[in-house]
Amino acid sequence: MKKWLAFLFTAVLVFGLAACGKSDEKSSGDGKDTTLVVGASNAPHAVILEQAKPILKKKGINLEIKKFTDYVMPNKALDSKELDANYFQHIPYLNKQMKEFGYKFAIAGEIHIEPMGVYSKKYKSLKDLPKGAKILMSNSVSDHGRILTLFEKNGLIKLKDGVNKDEATIKDIAENPKNLKFDYEYDPGFLTTAYNNGEGDAVVINSNFAIDVGMDPKKDSIAIEGDDSPYVNVIAVRKGDENKKAIKTLVEVLHSKEIQDFILKEWNGSVVPVSSK
Repeated sequence: MKKWLAFLFTAVLVFGLAACGKSDEKSSGDGKDTTLVVGASNAPHAVILEQAKPILKKKGINLEIKKFTDYVMPNKALDSKELDANYFQHIPYLNKQMKEFGYKFAIAGEIHIEPMGVYSKKYKSLKDLPKGAKILMSNSVSDHGRILTLFEKNGLIKLKDGVNKDEATIKDIAENPKNLKFDYEYDPGFLTTAYNNGEGDAVVINSNFAIDVGMDPKKDSIAIEGDDSPYVNVIAVRKGDENKKAIKTLVEVLHSKEIQDFILKEWNGSVVPVSSK
């Protein structure tokens, strides 16, 4: 009987210690999970997060980065709680996704701007484009106003008076002297391939995809947005999570001078940090 009681006591003790050990691995002192799972585009987002990872580690946060190559799955993964946050999209796209799919998301922090660029293997400037030139662009409608505004600023088209340029579409073009043909049936991630294949007369490419294949938006584009672009890339979270300590710490680290300096040095102005937001 004594032997049986001793065995039972030992078993309970071992089980209790094992359970305590398992709990300690998952939580920090305040009982919260210290691991943050963040979805991101390969570049520059995942690269920036990798730079932030050791800084966050010192602050007690383990950053796990999940990479995505499209613009649809990161929000689906965030909504289904596979991610704690994502970092790949600008504000107009986020707003459109929330309206279209009913996502309950919030912006935890505005991090950087990626100026949109126009590329061509045939012409050295937008002014050189011939009449009837074919312009390849993203099928993401949230980018259309941004692209058309860039062409308007360069004098190639004119949009209708009073139109909200952030929401402008091809139908809002009022004047098109060169009769440019805007082909917007391309997945954003395929546009670099189209450019390298010499398709179209010019290709409009999001800087993250250009950077991902080794292109330099400042040097390789024939036209590019200014640094004052309103299309700020953000850390998005489920509504209510923006106030969590770990999320706030992530944003603080991404706004730090160390990370800002890294962004400026790494991409030489092709990616512009937003420090005050």
